[in-house]
Amino acid sequence: MNSLILDRISKSYNTFRAVDRVSFAIGDGQLFGLLGPNGAGKTTTMRMIMNIIVPDSGKIVILGQSFRESLKNKIGYLPEERGLYPKMKLVSHLQFLGEMKGMEAAKAKKKAYEWLERFQLGKWAGDRIQNLSKGMQQKVQFIGAVIHSPELLIVDEPFAGLDPINTRFLKDILLEMKKAGKSILLSTHLMDQAEKLCDSICLINKGQVLLRGEINQIKQKYSYNSVLLEYQGDSDFVHRIPFVRKIDDYGNFMELRLDEDADPQELFKLLAGSGLIIKKFEISDASLNEIFIEQVKGSEK
Repeated sequence: MNSLILDRISKSYNTFRAVDRVSFAIGDGQLFGLLGPNGAGKTTTMRMIMNIIVPDSGKIVILGQSFRESLKNKIGYLPEERGLYPKMKLVSHLQFLGEMKGMEAAKAKKKAYEWLERFQLGKWAGDRIQNLSKGMQQKVQFIGAVIHSPELLIVDEPFAGLDPINTRFLKDILLEMKKAGKSILLSTHLMDQAEKLCDSICLINKGQVLLRGEINQIKQKYSYNSVLLEYQGDSDFVHRIPFVRKIDDYGNFMELRLDEDADPQELFKLLAGSGLIIKKFEISDASLNEIFIEQVKGSEK
């Protein structure tokens, strides 16, 4: 079964084509990544799923049905542009959001306290939202999207504004929801998170699908002769090795692409004899980040 099906949906604003015949499907209990650069059409696509914007053409099927108001109680939505009522108290705000999704007041209030405790916000339950930090407000916004235990969760840049600890915590919550059979549509610019979290992805640019499918299949299809290198020392000489075609250098970490017929073991011998301290040497598929960059650049030629 598919929790969400998009069949050739399009949306234009005057002469600008924001989304152009985009299709993909999300299976039950699947974590699906909708990826693309800024302005690719991701947010417009999610707004069409939520019926905030009506598609010009195409079909959207949610939990086996065309969109209707009653479906909203089965969907959780975390938009990129956050919206909270700053003068409301945390627990009152979350209770209100729960009731808006069909929950009884007492149950919504109970769930609000449970989620606030879990996010270590319990002692601020009676505080006004305007008194919280941006990171805390971000967590409140996420709780508001999941308090009613939706069957389908749509999250647009959920990690924005979170520190590494809270990013990891939120990641664990998403995986927990997936294990519970919830379907999740995740839009993020963090390719490493998408690569680790998502079962399948759809990459769009300028409103059009560039590639879609399971992460493992995509990485196999676009696999390169690549090496991940973590090191200490002077690595300038690596840039002069003839069979190293491309280098993405982060200082003490490199992603290297070798010529197709090059032997990674020859590279290892050169590195080992150079005086470089090698902390990690891994023959690898291309990273999702590398595939993302190449596909987007290729679509703009």
